[in-house]
Amino acid sequence: MPRPKKMRRVCNLPRFNEFGPINSVIEENDIIYLTIEEYEVIRLMDLEGLEQEKCAEIMKVARSTIQRMYNDAKKKVADSLVNGKIIKIEGGNYILCDDNICECKPCFRGRHRHGRNNNF
Repeated sequence: MPRPKKMRRVCNLPRFNEFGPINSVIEENDIIYLTIEEYEVIRLMDLEGLEQEKCAEIMKVARSTIQRMYNDAKKKVADSLVNGKIIKIEGGNYILCDDNICECKPCFRGRHRHGRNNNF
């Protein structure tokens, strides 16, 4: 029996969940699905500039898992850019961190939206 997948902690859901070429005819084989946790890995590493180790710590998974998810996500984004495919961000195996106990300093989940003090 395979080992159950560990839930990955995600601090931010995407504001937009569909990206792709403008004015194109969409066929089912032209859609690439990026999971929520793949989106989170790209956000943490590429936007926030975190290393794999820190990203793994935040998402509560192994560094090797982060590396695999990051490689998969980059390949999907490249396929979309090069071949003009639509990216839809949905699904996955994640748990959204709680506003009240979020300790993910890079994401500031909920603090900007709710006007909370960002002193750490």
